[in-house]
Amino acid sequence: MQRDKFYKEVENLNHPNEQLIKTHCSYCGMQCGMNLRVNTITNKIIGVEPRYDWPVTVGKMCPKGVTAYQQTNHKDRILKPLIRDNSNLKGTKEGFREATWDEAYELITKKFSELQENYGKDSLSVFSGVSMTNEKCYLTGKFARVALGTKYIDYNGRFCMSSAAGGFLRSFGVDRGSTLPWTDIHETDCLFIAGSNTAECHPTSMFRVWSVQERGGYLIVADPRETPLARRADVHLDLKPGTDLALANGILHLLIENNYIDEGFINKHTNGFEETKELVKEFTPAYTSEITGVSIEKIIRAADIYGKAPNAIVMFARGIEQQHKGVDNVSGYVNMALITGKIGRPKAGVATFTGQGNGQGGREHGQKSDLLPGYRKITNPKHVEEVCEVWGITPEEMPGPGVSAYEMFELMEEKVIRGLYLLCSNPAVSAPNLNFVRSALKNLDFMVCSDFYLSESAEFADVILPSVTWSEDEGTVTNLEGRIIKINKAQEPIGDSKPDWLIQVELAEKLGKGKYFSYLKNARDVADEFRRATKGGYADYYGATWDKIDKQDGVFWPCKDEQDKGTPHMFLDKKFYHPDGKAKICALPYRPPAEEPCQEYPLRLTTGRVVYHYLSGNQTRRIPFLHDMCPEPYVEIHPKTAQIYGIVHEEMIRLYTRRGECQYKVKITEAIREDTVFVPYHFGHEESINLLTIAALDPISRMPEFKACASQIEKLEVRTVD
Repeated sequence: MQRDKFYKEVENLNHPNEQLIKTHCSYCGMQCGMNLRVNTITNKIIGVEPRYDWPVTVGKMCPKGVTAYQQTNHKDRILKPLIRDNSNLKGTKEGFREATWDEAYELITKKFSELQENYGKDSLSVFSGVSMTNEKCYLTGKFARVALGTKYIDYNGRFCMSSAAGGFLRSFGVDRGSTLPWTDIHETDCLFIAGSNTAECHPTSMFRVWSVQERGGYLIVADPRETPLARRADVHLDLKPGTDLALANGILHLLIENNYIDEGFINKHTNGFEETKELVKEFTPAYTSEITGVSIEKIIRAADIYGKAPNAIVMFARGIEQQHKGVDNVSGYVNMALITGKIGRPKAGVATFTGQGNGQGGREHGQKSDLLPGYRKITNPKHVEEVCEVWGITPEEMPGPGVSAYEMFELMEEKVIRGLYLLCSNPAVSAPNLNFVRSALKNLDFMVCSDFYLSESAEFADVILPSVTWSEDEGTVTNLEGRIIKINKAQEPIGDSKPDWLIQVELAEKLGKGKYFSYLKNARDVADEFRRATKGGYADYYGATWDKIDKQDGVFWPCKDEQDKGTPHMFLDKKFYHPDGKAKICALPYRPPAEEPCQEYPLRLTTGRVVYHYLSGNQTRRIPFLHDMCPEPYVEIHPKTAQIYGIVHEEMIRLYTRRGECQYKVKITEAIREDTVFVPYHFGHEESINLLTIAALDPISRMPEFKACASQIEKLEVRTVD
């Protein structure tokens, strides 16, 4: 109590000429609570303080969060619209000149109209991101389908969260990233964490993770690398990249064989158990070990710990999801909770570590090629009618489903898509098989990019529109728990920059569609329409008003009306979202990675994050402290592997796959498998590891297989001077 009192007193200190604006971090799905410090004389953000009253992270912040405020007034900000004068310089920083908003809008309107007149409505496309507010994500979907009238819209969640969505939808009939609030984590008896470098990617979760062990509970980690999380694990399942489904089936085999199952729960609340039981019979510990490379003893111990735990939470992240069978991996791990009945109650369930700030909300409200607000399906006539009523269009005017993100680039290369409106994303770094993707961007007839920095993707644009940072606008985001929270404006937009929702409202007017957007005068107007558009959908936000969010420190969806306080725990009534009210236990045959090692490419390449950077690094690489801590990419190699190749620590080597090559400095470490190499993916241009990754797509989520492909390394020739 004394500590709580101290924290409250610290937060209430009066600083001269300073105001504290309560808000949340702009980066990962933790959305840590913070107060932005604003100088009341200059009206500029000057610093940050943690929020100890925020129940999820209780004053915790990571290096990115501590420095996030430095984005806003950074010297690299784009402050005026830019127009390319020399198309021969596409793909570079050169060839742009400053322009007025009217000039930029006039050019965009002219080019977009010409393309649609000559090649049809679907010659235009929209590619967006989820590091935006729910309101902006919602309006982007409406803008694509109403203002542009195109079916081609998708988003960068295809490279991040789409497999989690697909797995949850198949298993539960609904996709919410966590079935329980984060405040339950430290009270459980066992955490089974697969494919998550939590200590670096979601470090403000770690005090809850360590608390489980400090209370006598257990931590099981499945990861090819001995990450900081894995080093503290009671069992580290050090599997080969791309073999997660075999591991999940092997654990399932033992849970059934040792009778750790909940027959009552299975019989009353699930379908598919008998089929799954039959399928996993072959996944004995020996067979599972042969596929995964994990020892038999570890597999048996992990199943025993999870099976005996009174309460347990299965958690996972991109390690299992960014595979061409990512949806199967998610459902495979969800099966563990379903057959043991460890779901639909406090301290037990499943959860995913959301990578992007609004990775949950951003995928629910109309940016995906087949979805409409509230997680409605664009192929469902009733769902289309409900949204059309809010938008003021007829169902006949609603475009049909488009294609996924990577498939949009294929259509750009084929000249089916000729124009692109890109916002809040940097696919020239974050997409797989980048040589192809960059070629597709260059092949466009006309490209518009909205960003606050000149990203690697913006270098391909014909027009760049200066947007604002998160602290210059307001709205809601949905964190990794499914908790809707409020982002508050701390500073007026600098230069001529504008929020993306306003850019879309103004562009719609220029395109002759103003009547569908012109009444949206501020972010709150967008929020009110957004809530109405979600009403009645699975992801129902209608009752999550800004006032309620402030009063409750967030609102868990679904929240259906003013009286509804939200839903922190999913499935407490044991009713799932499939028509029969039951969950689906999925029988999932194992498939190997799309590209297995061979004599020519004997190593497995996997990718991931470091604590100092975020996504493509477009923001964090510009922050001096974060850049200094990790200024360049590197390749992790096991000492025995390095010895085979005659490589020493910090030597430059060539890493290559069938798609490309890069040069990296070597980091020799025992924290990785001998058959695997690892490179962080936050770096651009010729340092981007995605020049090498494979675009094998999951058949359901259309997620590329970032986490596993065949590779080779070689020493660079040392040249001597005569």
